[in-house]
Order: sequence, then structure tokens, then C-alpha cells
Amino acid sequence: MANRLQQVALVVLGASLGIAASLHFSASADRQASSLQLPVDDLRLFSEVFGRIKNDYVEPVEDKKLLKEAINGMLTGLDPHSAFLDQDAYKDLQVGTQGEFGGLGIEVGSEDGFVKVVAPIEDTPAHRAGIQAGDLIIKLDGVGLKGMSLNDAVKKMRGKPNTEVLLTVLRKGSDQPLEYKLKRDVIRVKSVKARLIEPGYGMLRVTQFQEHTGENLVAAVNDLYKQANGDIKGLVLDLRMNPGGLLNSAVAVSAAFLPKNALVVYTDGRTEDAKMRLTASKENYVRGAFREDYLAKLPAAAKTVPLVVLVNGASASASEIVAGALQDHKRATLIGTQTFGKGSVQTILPLPNNQAVKLTTARYYTPNGRSIQAKGIVPDLVVEDATVDSKLFTREADLQRHLESDAEKAAAKKGERVTATPPAEKAAPVKPAAPKSEPEAAVKKDGKEAAVKKEDLQLIAAVNHLKGLPVTTAAAAK
Repeated sequence: MANRLQQVALVVLGASLGIAASLHFSASADRQASSLQLPVDDLRLFSEVFGRIKNDYVEPVEDKKLLKEAINGMLTGLDPHSAFLDQDAYKDLQVGTQGEFGGLGIEVGSEDGFVKVVAPIEDTPAHRAGIQAGDLIIKLDGVGLKGMSLNDAVKKMRGKPNTEVLLTVLRKGSDQPLEYKLKRDVIRVKSVKARLIEPGYGMLRVTQFQEHTGENLVAAVNDLYKQANGDIKGLVLDLRMNPGGLLNSAVAVSAAFLPKNALVVYTDGRTEDAKMRLTASKENYVRGAFREDYLAKLPAAAKTVPLVVLVNGASASASEIVAGALQDHKRATLIGTQTFGKGSVQTILPLPNNQAVKLTTARYYTPNGRSIQAKGIVPDLVVEDATVDSKLFTREADLQRHLESDAEKAAAKKGERVTATPPAEKAAPVKPAAPKSEPEAAVKKDGKEAAVKKEDLQLIAAVNHLKGLPVTTAAAAK
């Protein structure tokens, strides 16, 4: 047994050194010594547990599986967003950021050993079936997900188009689990959609921040100006239900409406690589040294046109970067409800054999120095969505092992608790004043007029605000 434990210890030590070396080569050289200082007593305990499993578990288990699960546990135990990516997961991540993959169309996280829906992606099987942000997926095809890694659960949800999968979900407010039978499809996420709400007022809907979101936004803005014969009096940037995405794309969308070189976001972490200041300049949003600055094709009026940004409890990460930057620079009025509160940066650190580590490496801050982590952004005008109870949204602060906010850390030192949700967020839903000129704002699409749904109170509020009409807010209703 002693010899066996000695061999296991060497395997664990080798694996640990390999991980440390990979991290070292992607960061600063001066951290080499500290990266290799491994806790011998804890490694001895690990080897003891490893040996007990190898010898006493009810069925034989391969060393490879045990070590992989140990790595998974090491990362998922840090926070909800760090993870080990095997070859399939790493490939899926790369494909997903390019806007096309096979599956159901759900942005997910982990909570209490289950899969929690951050947001369904628009125009996907999950969205059409009625899956909602905050749903807890407890079974896939009758198989429980308790204890399954998030990567494994995502693999099970993805698959060949036209194949079916049965989702069992728990939803706040429902006494019994709900079942949804979904048919997988090729998920082609169109990250930017645009339309004229009514003459002179346009809406840009960004569903996710992907590799080409910046270029798509430019095309959409130019199309709106063309439809309006250059006469755009106001724009609505809709970031509701947007789970985030690529950092450089968030900078691009912010830069589209901000002055050149204005600060968009800065990050702070333990390493020099994690300390960045990203401004509205080409090098911070254009990938590739020889690619053109696509934002130069925007009409000059885009920098000054009155702007409203719509957000809600499922606006997360990159969405919050954009909302925070435009709010801090007083470039836009934010309308909606408090955002998700994911103020951390995940870096993809490649490993051998086409594997990677997704590791939380920094917190990000808005231009005015606000940390959004576990807090979110409170809109300038809080307007509830009549179709969704904002209290049902799961936020970063609700996730187990979430990275603590500055306020939480300060409160912990004093032995106090902090509530991330401000009083205004708890106000009862109210209805904004309807436009005076017509009962519903008109939408022109494909040459036809259609009405904006009356229940989209936040969009109506946005249009009213752009017109200078009164908007009833939750705060004003007190």
C-alpha cells in the first residue's frame, strides 16, 4: 500500500506541476517560484484519498478519470465561472463565440449541483418552448443532473439537429417540476437585430457579444439610417436577456457611441496581465493588426444621437460593461431593472492536447471605478416588465461560491450581511405613461406596420423618454 501511495503521489505531483507550468507560460515569468510551491501535506492527503478510491470503490476507476474529476472540482470550487475545458468543451466554446452550434440555445451556469438558466437565446428551441431565466434544470431525458459537471450537462444538451431531449425544470412559483420536450437545432445566433420602432426612432437588439458583433452593429445602424433617410431622432439599445460574451465586442459596441479614446472598462487582478485599461480605440476592439476599423463606417450622428439602453436581471457580463460605460459617460439613459452582477473576467488558458482552463483572473470596473460584481447596475429609470417578475431572476449574488463584491467583503469583516438588491428594485411593477400620439408605438418591418406589444412597458418607456414624454418609474410610484 505504501508503494502504491508513493506512486500516486508522484502522479499527482506531476499533474500539478504540469498545470502550474501551463499557467506560468501564459502569465508573468516572475511568478515561477510561487507557482511551484505545492502544499506537501495537502498533496499527501490527496494521495491517500486517491488510493482509497482506487482500492476500495465499488467498481474499478481509471486514474485518468479520477485526475480529471479532481481538476474539475478544483476549478468549480473556486467560483461559478471557472472550469476545466476538455477537447470537446474547448471546441464548443470556440464555435459558440462564432455564432453557430448545435443544441437548444440556453446560456447556463451552475447552482447547488444543478444547471441554472442564465438566459434563453432568442429564436432558439429553448426560447420558443418557454424556458425562462432562473429555471433550474434538474433532469435531462429523465437522468438527474445533481453532481454532474456543467460541461457534461452542456454536452448532453447539445447534439445533432432534429433529435429530441426532455428537460425537467424547477421554476420559482411553480409547485411541481415542469417538463419541456425540445428538438435540437443548429443554433445560429444573430447577435444584432435592428428595426424602426416608428418614424425617427430605431431599436438595436444585441442578443449576445460574439466575434462579429461590432461589424454587425455597424451594418444595423447604417441600415436604420438608410430606412429613415438619415433622420434618426433617437435610438434604443436593447441588452435585455443578453448573457454577455466577448470582451472586445463589448468594447466595440460601447465605442460605437462614445468619443474616440474614451475609457470603456478597466480590469484589476493579481497579475500584470490582468490589469488592463480598454478605451474606445481600434486596438481594443479590432482583432488582427491589419484589419480595418469597421467603426469608421458609422454615421457621425451615431456619436451624439439620443440613446436609451434597456437592461434587466438577465443582462450580464459584457452587457453590463456596455451599460456601465454609457451610463458613466452620461451618453445614454438606462431604463429597466437591476442587472445580473457578473463583474469578473474569465481568461481562456490553453493546455496541451487542445484542452484549456477557463479561469477567473480579474474584476472589471466601469469608467467611474464602480465594481459590478455581485451587485449589478441600477438603471437611471427603474421600470418593471409586466410580463416578468424581476424577483424571479437569478443573479450573481445568488450563486454559490460567487466572487464577493467589495461591499460583501467589507461587511464580512464587520460580521454583517449585505443585500445586493437596492430598495428600488423591490418596488411593485408600474406602467409607464402611454405615448400621447398613439396607444402603441408602431413598428415598420418588411414594409408592413405592426404594433409593439402593449406589455413591453420598458420599450414604451424608452420611446417616451426619447420623445421627452413623462415616464412613470418604480421609484416615483412610492
